[in-house]
Amino acid sequence: MKPAPELTAFVDHYWIVTWDLRGQSPYEQQVLPHPAVNMTFKAGRCRIAGVPQGRFSEVLQDAGRVFGVRFQPGGFRPFLGAPISTITDRFLALDEVFGAAGRHLEDAVIAADDPAAVALTDGFLATRAPRHPDPAAELVAAIIAHSATDPGVTRVDELAGRFGIGVRQMQRLFADYAGVSPKWVIRRHRLHEAAARATGETDLDLARLAADLGYSDQAHLTRDFADMVGLPPFRYARAQ
Repeated sequence: MKPAPELTAFVDHYWIVTWDLRGQSPYEQQVLPHPAVNMTFKAGRCRIAGVPQGRFSEVLQDAGRVFGVRFQPGGFRPFLGAPISTITDRFLALDEVFGAAGRHLEDAVIAADDPAAVALTDGFLATRAPRHPDPAAELVAAIIAHSATDPGVTRVDELAGRFGIGVRQMQRLFADYAGVSPKWVIRRHRLHEAAARATGETDLDLARLAADLGYSDQAHLTRDFADMVGLPPFRYARAQ
């Protein structure tokens, strides 16, 4: 679900996960993170999640619902008021950023149905968002979007050159607005690409996939993929 028009520079989308596993065993959901901050609302646990650099999993059990806000890369910077790298691999309570108003939002969103939760969060963030987007945040978002959509991008210097900036300048911008390095972002996007191409494949050409994604060999891709996803590519493809 998309945010209100005045929030599109800051919020990518709202997402909702529901499950009902009553009478069944808990299920561990593996998540391949994106370079974005999320704010999540779950009964008994509402929080702001900085970008996790390693593998992330969530155990689902009984029945439940999570309402989430995925911010644009760099989009949470004005709300945090500090470099996004300060919350990388960390979780914050909403009141650590928004004070008592954050606790009130938690209660309201948990009690609301999905459309009302979107409206509540739209209104809450709109009153706190800057009137004018930050050009530096827009640049970081554009660079990250380019990395995501062009699988041919495999090197930091190549990505910086396409936007006419230096590598060190891009590294500083990413630390401030994205919370992770350009190298991490490129590698993560290539792993997302590998996971997408492995899904449903019955005859995965791992050597070709590694070459397409800029890896020196298939062993390197296999190590990266297993570290992040929890399974090597062939086992992941079979599981899908």
